[in-house]
Amino acid sequence: MVDLERIKAETMAYFRALDEAATRRHHFRHADEEGGMWYIEAVPDRGELVVIKQAEQTSAGQLHRYSWEHLEDEHGFLTDQAVDPEEDPLEAIPAEDFLRVWTR
Repeated sequence: MVDLERIKAETMAYFRALDEAATRRHHFRHADEEGGMWYIEAVPDRGELVVIKQAEQTSAGQLHRYSWEHLEDEHGFLTDQAVDPEEDPLEAIPAEDFLRVWTR
């Protein structure tokens, strides 16, 4: 049997360590098909950009935030997929734009 609590604790520890040790952060946004907007903060890890914070602003104006402190809820979860700005439909944004959404 899989120990889900252990896996969750290890996942939280991994994302927390990335967040606390980050010296360079990248910020992006992406519009989804339903009219919502996604805001992403990612850091380099092992040659990839790993998402450590993600906020979804729905077309109805709801805001859902995910990070090591809040990995998932009934609306969604922090992605475990690395992002590739060369291939993914992401728009680079200033850190201030990300923080304006993240802290609201």
